[in-house]
Amino acid sequence: MPRHPNPFLRGYQNLHISRSLFITYEDDCPPAWRPLHPSQAHLPDDEVARFPCIFNDDYALITEGQEIPDDLDAQYQSLGVVRTVVYAVNGDDFGQPVHAGDTYAEDAAREVVRRLRFETGHYSRCWEISTAHITEDANRYLEELADIATPTGFLFVAFHIPCSPALGVKLIATPWTDTNLEYVEGISAEQLRQEHLSKGVPQSLVEVLHLAALADARMLMFDADAPELDGLMLYDE
Repeated sequence: MPRHPNPFLRGYQNLHISRSLFITYEDDCPPAWRPLHPSQAHLPDDEVARFPCIFNDDYALITEGQEIPDDLDAQYQSLGVVRTVVYAVNGDDFGQPVHAGDTYAEDAAREVVRRLRFETGHYSRCWEISTAHITEDANRYLEELADIATPTGFLFVAFHIPCSPALGVKLIATPWTDTNLEYVEGISAEQLRQEHLSKGVPQSLVEVLHLAALADARMLMFDADAPELDGLMLYDE
């Protein structure tokens, strides 16, 4: 898989849970996986697992103890038995669908999602990266900016790290997406980028800040001794 252009992104995106039935039928046929028909989606697991069913290429219907309209029954020709109910955890990995795993209870699936998801305000919002990811001019620019009040409209603030040569940047109003920036500032992400460039922010710094802010990072620490971030542009010393 090609490397994603934003190395600040972490974890799976758009995590969600889907319930499906593990169905066995004729002895020489492989098991089938089907979701319940929407008309029976309300049925609890204990009224689904180990019950006979009918199914087609799209859905399954529990037959025992359930009333199925004749017109719907006619659309389901295969007979089987639901061996178990599975809650699949699915998501996106840089725009590609991914199956993260299966559980056998909805509560367990929700716990998996909670652990996999990087919740805003708790995880993955502060990064320490090498100064090799910005040019020397950009590093000097940050040093000078940290000594003064950052001009308004930048949506970031530079500051010194006490007792350290490292420099910090606090990103404001993240994520820097068109939707969020339009809501909080009335501008697009590209307009903010052009505003940064027009105000003299070095391009290498602009690229790093916008990638980080797009991934909803809030703090960046630039340190010559910090590790390099795989996939992020490097500049020669």
